[in-house]
Amino acid sequence: MNMTPKEIVSYLDAYIIGQQAAKKSIALALRTRYRRMQLDGEMQHEIMPKNILMIGSTGVGKTEISRRLAKMMGVPFIKVEASKFTEVGFVGRDVESMVRDLVMTSIALVKEEQKAANEDAIKEYVLDKIVDKLLPPLPPLSSETKKTEYASSRERMRQRVIDGEMNDKTIEIELPKGNIEFNDTGMPPEMAKMQESFAKMFSSINKKENKKEMKVSDAIRILDSEATDALLDMDAIRSEAVRRAEEGGIIFLDEIDKIAVSSKSQGRNDPSKEGVQRDLLPIVEGSSVSTKYGPVKTDHILFIAAGAFHLTKPSDLIPELQGRFPLRVELQSLDEKALYAILTQPKNSLIKQYKALLAVENVTLEFEDDAIRAIAALAQQANEKTEDIGARRLHTILEKVLEEISFDAEAYAGETYTVTKTIVHDKLDIVIEDEDLSRYIL
Repeated sequence: MNMTPKEIVSYLDAYIIGQQAAKKSIALALRTRYRRMQLDGEMQHEIMPKNILMIGSTGVGKTEISRRLAKMMGVPFIKVEASKFTEVGFVGRDVESMVRDLVMTSIALVKEEQKAANEDAIKEYVLDKIVDKLLPPLPPLSSETKKTEYASSRERMRQRVIDGEMNDKTIEIELPKGNIEFNDTGMPPEMAKMQESFAKMFSSINKKENKKEMKVSDAIRILDSEATDALLDMDAIRSEAVRRAEEGGIIFLDEIDKIAVSSKSQGRNDPSKEGVQRDLLPIVEGSSVSTKYGPVKTDHILFIAAGAFHLTKPSDLIPELQGRFPLRVELQSLDEKALYAILTQPKNSLIKQYKALLAVENVTLEFEDDAIRAIAALAQQANEKTEDIGARRLHTILEKVLEEISFDAEAYAGETYTVTKTIVHDKLDIVIEDEDLSRYIL
């Protein structure tokens, strides 16, 4: 959380090409959060998050910017599509379910952190359980000599388990009883609690122990889950998760343009669209949402909305909702130069991904620079002739170019396959020139 806006933008530059205005806006929003947390309680409560509305075509980096930031900051983050919500009273998911989704994500995040922090204790728990099965304890009235010998044998057995020498040995362990947890966040919290109560009641009725024989290597994985539940304080984890969701959660609300109603539209009073906007309003401006882990306040959750706004405009949203997204940023469409940079510069570029995938088959994949430029140029042409889907077009084009080598990879094992400009044009020129064909293939 203590990264400066410049450091945040620099991190994003390693994965996302261009879109500096969007990166800057989000970096400032996150830094403002950090500054707010350093203030005293009263002032901290007064400062509301500056929600962001990102406007741009599909495939230009809207979702990727938010996703990368959440991963970097280690904060609870979810992405939801506004188009899947319906107004209360209609069949479908209600908007409050996204806050419940955020809480579940936060619990998973905190649990993983606690598991990492208690890694040594969890390993010791598992190791003791395995050794107890391999070397049953002595009777209580054993002599001191026997106890000394047993302690020495136990220590040697522990080391053998650690070294993996006992992995193929078979032991009998008690499998944990299946605790059913209902994570359907679209379900009302009261109903979820009721179903969990029934599940606990039925599991307590079944007292029969579930034992199973398995190899030590498999038992370690089963016991790891048991150790996590036994050693971690789940109540503390849930409490911390709710706090993090309230103070640091980010909800990325995609396709918000799909719930805007154009002023030219005959269905101006469409309840499935304007109704969703009105249901969103209290959550975005700050309210309390009931979850099975208690009420969650949304006052300081950061909302990042995004949409292409091809058929509508931001002004087609209801005025109250527009006012809750004070920061507007427009993302630029990707030109040939940007597409070339996307293929070559990011840490996780598509070309690096394909090289790594074919290296699994012992094939060394190389790309001539002219071939990469040809791929970028053809992707740009396809975007101009058909729908502009931004960088996603590169996935389709690269898959088409590498289809043959990927299918017959075993025939090229131990060899180097170089993608040339000629190969790219041979594969794609016919498709690009025929607009009807492009719409179906690219």
